[in-house]
Amino acid sequence: MKKTAAALIIAAIISICPIKSHAVGTSAESAILIEAQSGDVLYEKDADTRRGPASTTKIMTALIAIENCDLDKIVEVSPMAVGIEGSSAYLYAGEKITMESLLYALLLQSANDAAAAIAYEVGGGIDGFCAMMNEKAESLGLVNTHFSNPHGLDDEMHYTTARELAIIARAAMENETFCQVVSTVKKAVPMEDGGATRVFINHNRLLRSYDDIVGVKTGYTKKCGRTLVSASDKDGMKFIAVTLCDGDDWRDHRALHDYGQSLYERVKLIGRGEGFEVSSRGESVFVGCDDDVYATLPRVRGEIKAVAEYSSNGGEVNFYLGKKLVGRAELHGKK
Repeated sequence: MKKTAAALIIAAIISICPIKSHAVGTSAESAILIEAQSGDVLYEKDADTRRGPASTTKIMTALIAIENCDLDKIVEVSPMAVGIEGSSAYLYAGEKITMESLLYALLLQSANDAAAAIAYEVGGGIDGFCAMMNEKAESLGLVNTHFSNPHGLDDEMHYTTARELAIIARAAMENETFCQVVSTVKKAVPMEDGGATRVFINHNRLLRSYDDIVGVKTGYTKKCGRTLVSASDKDGMKFIAVTLCDGDDWRDHRALHDYGQSLYERVKLIGRGEGFEVSSRGESVFVGCDDDVYATLPRVRGEIKAVAEYSSNGGEVNFYLGKKLVGRAELHGKK
């Protein structure tokens, strides 16, 4: 790619065939599959009906905690957080435990007492913490999501949709700490008094079955049925699947991720050292890219266009699929 103009367009026709998205199904009442980089929807089924998320609620709980509290903060467990029904880490009142350990209890063990302990520490109580959760949901543009607790136990005012839960998961998976925790199969956490060690085992059995699965959270209540959010990363291609009220969720999620991976591929948009040659004050200057830049794109797609703007000092090149921006790279000047 060598040009001398100040800006240019390079277009390469790859294909003009549309993507077909009817080759997969689920037994879920509601479901969705998205490509994580773009947010493109590849499959959906009744994705906008409000339903209870059960313990997939804890995705938002963890995200709020990570964004608002240091991981090494020592939390004193509130008496109000002890003895919450359902899954438990068996915390005791006054126990001192790090926020990081609470996150592992929350996301691996699905501990409801850990969710409550986080809420009292970060939000000053359940109501305050839920206000933070709902504020975050609003900032993500969600209109069919409302949280009334941090753990996911049934409540008429506690609901989301498959589509909006995927948006929450996508935001959470952009956080490095969150990704590290939800991709962990087993975590041993010594108790602060040194008397024992808790061992948390991730409820997401997909992690133990498939190398490409990297998260994120299971859930179940009798009213909600089985809920599951999963994420995959294969050769840099990332997908997020959500099912709500699904009696065959393990099988369905494997099929959804396989489907996404069959439709997309990882494409190098520009390579390290590639760029443009420009004339500046009578001398030739090369502006190039310092790193390889990739994008996850449909295997069947239309035109990819590169629009570069630069001077002798550098600039940037933007890549478009149709009118959609799919990648960007900085250019740096080199004589």
